[in-house]
Amino acid sequence: MNTNLKFYVFILTAIFLTQACNQEKGNQTQQMAPGADAIPVVITQAEKEMVTDRVNYPARVVALNETELRAEVNGYITNILVEDGQRVKKGQKLYEIDRVRYEADVEQAKSDLAIAQTELSRIERDLERYNKLAEQDAIAKQTLDYAETDLSNRKAQVQAAKAKLMTAETNLNRSIITAPFDGVIGISQVRLGALVSQGSTLLNTISSTSPIAVEFEITNREIDKIINMQQDQESGIVEAILPDGSAYPDKGRISVIDRAVDQSTGTLKVRANFPNPNNKLRVGMNLALRISTSSVEELVVIPYQAVIEQLGTYHVFTVNDSSQAIVTSVQLGPKFEDKISIIDGINNGDKVIIEGFSALSDGDKVTETDKKPSENN
Repeated sequence: MNTNLKFYVFILTAIFLTQACNQEKGNQTQQMAPGADAIPVVITQAEKEMVTDRVNYPARVVALNETELRAEVNGYITNILVEDGQRVKKGQKLYEIDRVRYEADVEQAKSDLAIAQTELSRIERDLERYNKLAEQDAIAKQTLDYAETDLSNRKAQVQAAKAKLMTAETNLNRSIITAPFDGVIGISQVRLGALVSQGSTLLNTISSTSPIAVEFEITNREIDKIINMQQDQESGIVEAILPDGSAYPDKGRISVIDRAVDQSTGTLKVRANFPNPNNKLRVGMNLALRISTSSVEELVVIPYQAVIEQLGTYHVFTVNDSSQAIVTSVQLGPKFEDKISIIDGINNGDKVIIEGFSALSDGDKVTETDKKPSENN
């Protein structure tokens, strides 16, 4: 009995200690919960500002005319008549491909045509004489038939010789590559003596330089504004901002609006033309296109870094009165410097998370901090 009593006392003591430990852990969890659940973020307040409708668009310089120069005949490069990067005029000779060979082909074709025409003339005279003899029954009919057949063959040979001459002259003309328009030629892809193939070997590329185009893309809601600018060029100013941040000295004009909205991106391509006398704008250059209008309105403004883009839609994390992060859909307005105006979705005075939202989900508890989230670790 004493042994059983000791065993029961041991069991009761163990249960009591376990309950005490669990209660103490629960108290600690309750004390740590507010700080442990809240995610530190940097918060700012949306404010109204007077905003000029001035928008910067990512843009790319493209040539109004650009073409690849490829070999149009087979042979060796026998002369390069232009320097790399040189300005050229329409019709200017650029490359020569086996010119002597194709000149010889033309002379041979001319000779073959002359022989065929001479033979045709001889057969025509013979046939005329045979017809007169046939009227007098002085020649066998078979001889006349042979002469008529021979005449048809000689006519076909003349036509074949003419076609051969035309092909030879075409190849001769194509053995000289000329500039199709005024522009600047690039760096040559072949050197003197290189063997080139018709239609496949790239010789060089030529682009027009002035005027030159800058292409950018707009959203659906901006289409009416851009159309108005195209129709009334005085209503807005189109500026190019170079990669170093400086403004291009000459202003541009909206010239072309694409026919349809791209279904995959929901954007519409627009082209602006700029004068480019010094070739400062180079094809393929990435820059910013700034469009300004005279309209000024008061809009809610937040830092642009707060905006999250996903599949063509835009969101921000706002903070409600319960310190919860709420995903909020917004409609963007003009962007300027490091800020973006909000047309719809956020009101003046709303709290917006600008740092630390990468790990947030809708409804998460947050706590405001002046430090970046990474600095809190």
